[in-house]
Amino acid sequence: MSTLLTIEQLSITLQDKSILSTLDLSLNEGDILGLVGASGCGKTTLLNAIAGFIKPSTGRIVIDDNLLNDGEHCLPAEQRQVGMIFQDYALFPHLTVKENIAFGLSKLSKADQLEQIDHLLTLLKLSDYRDSHIHQLSGGQQQRVAIARALAPKPKLLLLDEPFSNIDARLRNELMVEIRLLLKQFKTTAIFVTHNKDEVFTFADKMAVMAQGRLLQLDAPSIICQQPNSYQVADFLQLGSWLPCQINATSAQSLLGKVNLETSDSKRESLLYLLVKPSNLLLKVSTDANNHMNAQVEYISVTEQGNHYYLSSLDDSTDDESLAFSKLSVYSDIVLSLKQKVALTIRPHHYLFFDKPT
Repeated sequence: MSTLLTIEQLSITLQDKSILSTLDLSLNEGDILGLVGASGCGKTTLLNAIAGFIKPSTGRIVIDDNLLNDGEHCLPAEQRQVGMIFQDYALFPHLTVKENIAFGLSKLSKADQLEQIDHLLTLLKLSDYRDSHIHQLSGGQQQRVAIARALAPKPKLLLLDEPFSNIDARLRNELMVEIRLLLKQFKTTAIFVTHNKDEVFTFADKMAVMAQGRLLQLDAPSIICQQPNSYQVADFLQLGSWLPCQINATSAQSLLGKVNLETSDSKRESLLYLLVKPSNLLLKVSTDANNHMNAQVEYISVTEQGNHYYLSSLDDSTDDESLAFSKLSVYSDIVLSLKQKVALTIRPHHYLFFDKPT
């Protein structure tokens, strides 16, 4: 599979503020990339740089061996063969569905325009609305028109800025599956921005996690969720809770007990944080003396996965305040009450320890 997009050492400074910093990224032809990160981390700025709406300070952007930026050279947006769908779709309210789709096809003959429009109307289930105006359509139908208009010129790369945020939650998943199949049918390479990691699992082949203008990790969504490469990635994606542990060469000691480590890079005792998923915690409420009570219930909710609890450590469980925890997440069929004391233990699993950023 050939590389379609290559970004090297891309930096953007606006009003003396660094928005993107020495960012590297590559994407294969036909791949769909989900770009996630906190607000203000540079996601939309990156899309605008690729589309040609913002000129980078330094770095290179190459699409299909065509140089778009290299610090001096900057190809105009209309020559980049890049399509973009904005969060509000930016459709023309005074034009019909057919006229919106035709907007980017002026270079084609009238016959070719009609053929392309009819093809997209059929694929996107819009044939009955070809002469409708935008205000007459639902949010999902407007999204389809935006997709059709962006695909009509057959761009090499499609950029989508939070494309599903305005869609009713009930229809969102159905529409994501439908549009993903369409992009795969067109063999369209795409990057979309979202705040929702669940959208990435449904829609994307790859996930990129950004923070403060830098790319932290790029891989398949399943790999990132199983093997996050940093505290920042795991914390942003809410992959689990954080349990403070004292680490030495052979073991990790926490308020939930000690776990033995096969290997450790620590040559001296240090404080690290264990990423603990709810499924890796075992909860007991027995008053048996063998079950040491080490946590209490701080929050209760009911979810599809059962009763959901946040647990904190007991004040008298240790003299070392650095090992205290306040928000371990666990699901259970057991019905508990606020401030009820429980016994928590860690199931054996592949342990992931991280330094907490200061």
